[in-house]
Order: sequence, then structure tokens, then C-alpha cells
Amino acid sequence: MKHTRQKFVLLASAAALAMSAQSAAAETVLKWAHVYEASEPYHTCAVETSDKLKAATEDRYAIEVFPASSLGKEEDINEGLGLGTVDIIYTGQLFAGRAYGAVAIGGAPYMFRDYDHWDKFRSSDLFAELAEGYREASGNHIVATTYYGQRHVTANKPVLKPEDMAGMKIRVPNAPLYMMFPKAVGANPTPIAFAEAYLALQQGTVDGQENPLPTIQAKKFHEVQSDISLTAHINDALLTIIGGPTWDQMDEGDREALVGLLKEASDCATEQVRETEAELAAWFKEQGVNVHEVDVAPFREVTMELHNGPDATWEQEVYDRLQAIE
Repeated sequence: MKHTRQKFVLLASAAALAMSAQSAAAETVLKWAHVYEASEPYHTCAVETSDKLKAATEDRYAIEVFPASSLGKEEDINEGLGLGTVDIIYTGQLFAGRAYGAVAIGGAPYMFRDYDHWDKFRSSDLFAELAEGYREASGNHIVATTYYGQRHVTANKPVLKPEDMAGMKIRVPNAPLYMMFPKAVGANPTPIAFAEAYLALQQGTVDGQENPLPTIQAKKFHEVQSDISLTAHINDALLTIIGGPTWDQMDEGDREALVGLLKEASDCATEQVRETEAELAAWFKEQGVNVHEVDVAPFREVTMELHNGPDATWEQEVYDRLQAIE
């Protein structure tokens, strides 16, 4: 009888272990990659998504978020979507534009009048059409757009008029459209990976860079740049994209749950970025940084001349429809 009881306990333990192994195997952990810091809302809002996805899919799916270029630079993670080495990414519009040029239009300088114009664009039929064009070209799915902030110029001098940027070596992301604004004002755009930008500024490889105030704070660019000039030259955004292989492997219910939660994360980060952006000019001044209000009209005027020039990756009709959004 004793041996029978021991055998039963062993069998029960083995069954429990098998069930545990099956449960562990049933959970697929999706890799969400981006190049931003773990302190930024893009990351913190993304991290919160994992437990929600577990609950929504009855533990079939979870998410692990990889910040700060830990799975590669922008080019790498975009490529990884199609290869299946990453499942979800945040990426700049201009990087997605390499697969389908028209989707980059939202990242062009002075393309939007203000935040409200951008906000209406992201929920417009035009944006939905551009996202579909990107899917057809790449096989990947744009599911959300997150406000990244207004991009401003930092340097070791004020930039108050276009002439102040003449000859300036300014770090830009490695995507052609980021060079439109520097070209328009006579600067020298210098593509450098995001993770290497601080060192390039510190060593004087470049004279300045451009990013939104929350990013300037998170990346500590103000430690190696004395002046922030509020050029507001891009109302920028990040696209949340699910890779085609990942999309195709999920059943419809789990996919809908994931898309809904990614949109929630986008709204979470957008709200926090807007709140932080509104407070940071004063914070930078408290740190001893020179913050300059700028008349953007001259910058806008010279830049808009290039909107439909040789660097444009969109048709005139797309441009006109975007400008007509009220």
C-alpha cells in the first residue's frame, strides 16, 4: 500500500510538472524593440502592456520590451520585423518610409501647423490609406501613432534665424528626410546613430542636434549643449508596428487584443509626453541652459519650399490632402 501511495505521488508530481511545462510553452513572449531610454514614457507605457496582454489572451502571449537600442539601431529593428527577430517596434516615420515613401510625410519639417493638425491627421482616412500602403509594401502592420514631441535645435550658441545655422554640423537620424530642414537653412546634416549622439556632441564631432525637449532631457544632451532654440521644426511621432510574421501567427482574437493594447500604450505615452513637454523649458532654464524663443516663420518659409522638391517621397495629391485637414 505504501509503495502504491508513493507511486501515486510520483505520478501526480510528474503530471503537475508536465502541465506546468505545457503552460510555460503555451506563453509566447513577444519582443518589443526601440531605441529610447527606459525612463521615457514610450518604454514605461509599453512595459505595462505585458500583464494586460497576458490577461487578455489567457496567458497565451506576453511582451518583453527592449529599450535603448539593445536589439539594434533603427535600421536593424525595422529589418527585424520581416525576419521575425523582433515582433513589435517603435520607429520614426522616416525609417518606415524606406519601405513605403509616402508614410514618411508626417515626419517632414513644418509639415503640420501645430499639434492639433497632427492629431487630426493620425485619425484621418489619409493616414489609414498610408498605413495600408505601407502594409502592402512591407508586409508589416502600423497599428498606432504616438506623439514624440516638437523637435528643437540644440547647440553651443543661440539659433534665432536661419542664417545662424549656416555651416553648422548638426546630428540627424540616418534617414534622408531628416536632412531637409538642415539643407533648407544651410546647415550640414550629419547622420549619426541615436546611441552615439551624446558622444558625438561631447567630442565636437558635430556642433548640434535636434530633438524634442523630453528626449533632450532623457538623453542628457543639455549636459554637452549650452543652448536650446525652440525651432519646433517637426511635430514628430513614432509608429508602433507589428511584424508580418507575428501578425500572421496570431489568431484574430489575440491579435485584436494586442492591437487594442498597443493603442492604449500610444495614448498613455502621448499624454505623458505632452505634459512633460509643457514643463521642460522652465526646467532646462533651472539647470542653467539657455532656452530661446524663436520666430519660426523664416525657418518655415525656407523649408516649405522643399516640401515637394526632389527629396519628397510623396505625391502632390497626398501633400495637398494633408494640408487641407482642418
